[in-house]
Amino acid sequence: MKNKLRHLLGGALIGGVAALLQLPLIAAETIHEEKSLYRDINVVQTGSRRCLIFNVHRGDRNQTCVDVNNRDELIFSYTKMSFAGLLMNPEPRKILIAGLGGGTLPLAFNDLFPDAQIDIVEVDQAVVNVAKQFFFFEENENMTVAVNDARVFVKRAGILGEKYDFIILDAFGGDYIPEHLLTREFLEEVKQIMTEDAVLVANTFSTSRFYDHESVTYQRVFGEFFNFKLPASGNRMIITQLDPLPPRGSLITRAQALTPSLDKYGVPLLEYPNRLSTRVDWDMSRRVLTDQYAPANLLQDD
Repeated sequence: MKNKLRHLLGGALIGGVAALLQLPLIAAETIHEEKSLYRDINVVQTGSRRCLIFNVHRGDRNQTCVDVNNRDELIFSYTKMSFAGLLMNPEPRKILIAGLGGGTLPLAFNDLFPDAQIDIVEVDQAVVNVAKQFFFFEENENMTVAVNDARVFVKRAGILGEKYDFIILDAFGGDYIPEHLLTREFLEEVKQIMTEDAVLVANTFSTSRFYDHESVTYQRVFGEFFNFKLPASGNRMIITQLDPLPPRGSLITRAQALTPSLDKYGVPLLEYPNRLSTRVDWDMSRRVLTDQYAPANLLQDD
């Protein structure tokens, strides 16, 4: 099964959620290492760049990197790409982020929107501890972390009637996104906690044999979505909302208005509107992912 997984993911994992730094790993000083319930965790530093690394089957993967001399700058392309959701909802008030990593993404959102409530859900307490100890992450009155499985958190939020107007799905389980966070049932649960003007940003891979199945699954639940890719990134963002997608002209106008506030993070927002595509570039005949038919089933069918 492991060999099939390696074959199935192929080159996608090389440029995946946890390996977006487009530079080869070089010798670095390990300043922390531990084995959590879910993964091996290392923190390494080269010069002023400090990186959180998860050891997985295909080797070390950078999960978060930060320049300790310039904490505002976002290193990874995919982290910057997450801000494309602001083109659809430029003033979020209640944000949910699934997956903490080193905490750079929620820290940036908290800095941009200090009055917004930011709920972060992270399954691994060790990751939370490392983010706080080595990556300058701190909770505050408006930004808190729940140590929980994202599926459980979202289900419970729906039962309690909680609603969010900006949701980022950025959980990574080792070799791939946890399969129970890819299914139609999970996305239906996410849909139930979205406000009428909410935007959903899902971080996934730009190439993978899962790509077609993921695409038809999001399409089944949300209809049309923006498929956001960059040439230098191994990721794609699925960006969607409950209402029809806005016209490109409004995206450009919002990008122009938001760009000054994003400059210090290195987010090239003005480049993003023309990269947001609704073109179907996947096989529409592929089967929708469900709780009964998930990536494990695809591996068995291979």
